Amino acid sequence: MNSVSQKHIALISVHGDPAVEIGKEEAGGQNVYVRQVGEALAKLGWQVDMFTRKASASQQKIVQHSTNCRTIRITAGPEEFIPRDNLFKHIPEFVEQMLKFQQESGIEYEIVHTNYWLSAAVGMELKKIQGCKQVHTYHSLGAVKYKSVSTIPMIAKTRLAVEKEVLETAQRIVATSPQEQEHMRSLVSTKGNIDIIPCGTDIHRFGKIQQQQAKQQLGINPDTKVILYVGRFDVRKGIETLVRAVAQSKLRGNADLKLIIGGGSRPGQSDGKERERIEGIVNELGMQDFTVFPGRLGDDDLPTYYAAADICVVPSHYEPFGLVAIEAMASGTPVVASDVGGLQYTVVPEETGLLAPPKDVNAFATAIDRILSNSEWRAQLGYAARKRVEDMFSWDGVAAQLSKLYNQILEEPLVLPAKDEAIATA
Repeated sequence: MNSVSQKHIALISVHGDPAVEIGKEEAGGQNVYVRQVGEALAKLGWQVDMFTRKASASQQKIVQHSTNCRTIRITAGPEEFIPRDNLFKHIPEFVEQMLKFQQESGIEYEIVHTNYWLSAAVGMELKKIQGCKQVHTYHSLGAVKYKSVSTIPMIAKTRLAVEKEVLETAQRIVATSPQEQEHMRSLVSTKGNIDIIPCGTDIHRFGKIQQQQAKQQLGINPDTKVILYVGRFDVRKGIETLVRAVAQSKLRGNADLKLIIGGGSRPGQSDGKERERIEGIVNELGMQDFTVFPGRLGDDDLPTYYAAADICVVPSHYEPFGLVAIEAMASGTPVVASDVGGLQYTVVPEETGLLAPPKDVNAFATAIDRILSNSEWRAQLGYAARKRVEDMFSWDGVAAQLSKLYNQILEEPLVLPAKDEAIATA
């Protein structure tokens, strides 16, 4: 067998461009995951090509991140931003262009690691055409998502079918938490092979700055208690629950508070409308004096904001993993999070933070009050949070687990479905 240094791997992320600035358009946790995993795998000797869709004519076709790691932008459909729910019709062109790229560059990927259901469809096609092996990470499950939204999109039926087929046919599914694995089994299919490998964070970026120094840099009074939210403006992120919980906490006697709601938004788009709605609630509750919206927090700013926070709140209605929680924990900041999905795995209640039922304003207010009222306990939670991330969630550790999995899969025989079967036998 070839040594690792000669092995090529394709990480496919159709709608999450690993080279784009995080926080723009629909850029979030998936982009971070693919980019960080790609760069960490390259350090282990893999030749990593990360494929994404070209969403603007001005974007470079190839972005070289390190010697063995690059992003390759494929033209599939018009070179403009297209919301992910409208991208499926461009998948055949994406597959065609990936095959063309391999032919022209003389590379054939023995293994493809697909991310999100759109990429799963690409990987399944490539597998049928060229017999590569597929690893898949969902990032979000339609079966879970559609339970929590009032309007089911047109694409839902297609998405659910793809998510079921990839679970049953991929060489391996990577669940990022035991909770996500359980959702796959109970809501998608009892067939297929699942391994649990968590998401990671750059532990060297976070936790380098002390809280008082961070507060000083941000112009915040040392005695002010800081509550932080980081993420997209999306109804499912539960920001309204946080705002109302902080209002309650203020009424209960936490006088000197600052609420920071960090995240980018585009006027006129759905995220812009959600930000306006949240700002409306802030004004209605008379919180504008102590609530700030700094916009998108760049890579350089994030560690300072996390360090300055007394608590980071992740109030999502659902999170398959919850990257913000481990970034905050890596910064030594306790987390109050919804008791859902991967957050039940990343946050250890009473040890690294607290969990509360999603949408439960009273429970979030109580959790926030408990931590703010006991500075010694807050420090203990923060210390344990940092240790948990060091032990379990560094990107190098995640990449080492994935590398081991890829090598194992390359040794296994490839079982392809019979012509009239939709599912490969295990």
